[in-house]
Amino acid sequence: MQGAFFNSLKRNNKQIKEDRALAIAEDAELLYKREVEDLQTKIKRIKRDREAMLDLSGNTTTGIISVSDFNAEAFVKKDIELGLKMRELEITLEVAQRGYNERFGVIA
Repeated sequence: MQGAFFNSLKRNNKQIKEDRALAIAEDAELLYKREVEDLQTKIKRIKRDREAMLDLSGNTTTGIISVSDFNAEAFVKKDIELGLKMRELEITLEVAQRGYNERFGVIA
């Protein structure tokens, strides 16, 4: 007899363990790497949001926002919230990168 089904049935224990280990390791590595990349993307977006908050040029290219239109309290609150969120993501990224590197090697 030949074929994939028969060949699968006659594999030895070592071959089965290797196949399972490879499948598990590939899945875990892929998801771990994707998580690290997603965290990096989130951090970049928050940095852009904080930079965009500094654009006080108003709605026209020649104008600037008037003092009466600027809400300092909201500006400070949002800046701090974004800063805290970014710091939390940076800590999570650091832990995730360290975990990935320990388990799978350095991310390329």
